[in-house]
Amino acid sequence: MARIKPQALLQQSKKKKAPSRISLTTIILFSLIVFMVVFFIFSAYRHFSHRSVNPDEPVRYTSRKVGELKNIDVPKYAIIQTSKGAIAVELFKDGSPEIVDEFIELCQKGHFKGMQFHRVIKHYVIQAGDIHSIGPAEQWTLKGKHYSQLDRSVKHEAFMLGTSKSKHDSKGFELYITTAPIPDLNEKITVFGRVTKGEEVVQEIEEVDTDDHYVPKSAIGIMDVTLEQKL
Repeated sequence: MARIKPQALLQQSKKKKAPSRISLTTIILFSLIVFMVVFFIFSAYRHFSHRSVNPDEPVRYTSRKVGELKNIDVPKYAIIQTSKGAIAVELFKDGSPEIVDEFIELCQKGHFKGMQFHRVIKHYVIQAGDIHSIGPAEQWTLKGKHYSQLDRSVKHEAFMLGTSKSKHDSKGFELYITTAPIPDLNEKITVFGRVTKGEEVVQEIEEVDTDDHYVPKSAIGIMDVTLEQKL
């Protein structure tokens, strides 16, 4: 058997101890992973830092007072979440600016959460508010009214949102939604909005069983009201 020369053994030993080189493919792959991680972190930061000003996101006004809102920031719609479903209302800021401002401020304070529909008169109106201050039911009946002489202005249509014209504190701010064209109701309430979605919810509330004083026999309440720039 041929003997291996010492010089050859030394060279083989050096080859075994020499560190292996990292391939170019491994370097490229590692760099790509690092880049993707950094890009993901940066994108996530930009998304959450600018989320509140994204025009495609629904804007909810729950912290700023009405006086701090710019004209372009004033919400145009209110979503009334009831136990029967959601009712979307377009707010008439130009027609009833003071009432709309008061309504928005009360929404921010959670005034309408838990409010009950305490009076339901079929083919007339549904009313939400304080059941202890509803007054005589006769004030809201249709006796002696002639539909042939209805004023056809927008405020006399069905599915209009309003509140009492009488002076009241914030606790007395009640909501009325008409379910038929009501000309005389304009003498009692200030209309400040129109139902644009959820008419079927209004009609479902209108159809509930009531007692002789038009009070629903089963509780129907408002869970919350949120404000939106667009639907």
